[in-house]
Amino acid sequence: MDQFIFIAAIVTDLVSTARDTGREFGVNWPHFISQCLSFLIVAGLLYKFAYGPILKVLEERRERIAESLANAEKIKQELASAQAKAQEILQQAGSEANRIIEEARSVGQKEIEKASQQAIATANEIIARAKQASEAELVRMKADLRSEVGRLVVETTAKVTGKILTSEDQQRLAEETNRELAA
Repeated sequence: MDQFIFIAAIVTDLVSTARDTGREFGVNWPHFISQCLSFLIVAGLLYKFAYGPILKVLEERRERIAESLANAEKIKQELASAQAKAQEILQQAGSEANRIIEEARSVGQKEIEKASQQAIATANEIIARAKQASEAELVRMKADLRSEVGRLVVETTAKVTGKILTSEDQQRLAEETNRELAA
């Protein structure tokens, strides 16, 4: 029982000390409470109408950046595929050339030397045409890929920066991208 009396005395002393301190510093409790309520209302409105939309915009940007990175990875895969296709065309041309050369050798053994030289010349011509065709296809694919990468870089830059790019900006970005791809 003595403990309760002791605790009550401490609480009473604390309350009177708080009251005295409040009077000493001029605390006006109705104004203090109204300011606290005003602060809570303003904080709630800011959270709902400012902080929430900002978080939404940041999340949308994160998604767009992730999408752009996925597109860049897809373009890299397409480039690798194009290079593999070009290598395959070269291998096919080489195997075709080897087949023609072997055929020419078997015919050359049966025929005179002139026929053998003519078959080898034909084989070399086919190899040259196949190489030219594969090189032309590779150049065309690289040009298409550079154009597409340049377009995607310009589009991604415009989306990420949130501004409309001038034709000069688009040209500059396309040239920079082409230089980086060529390197």
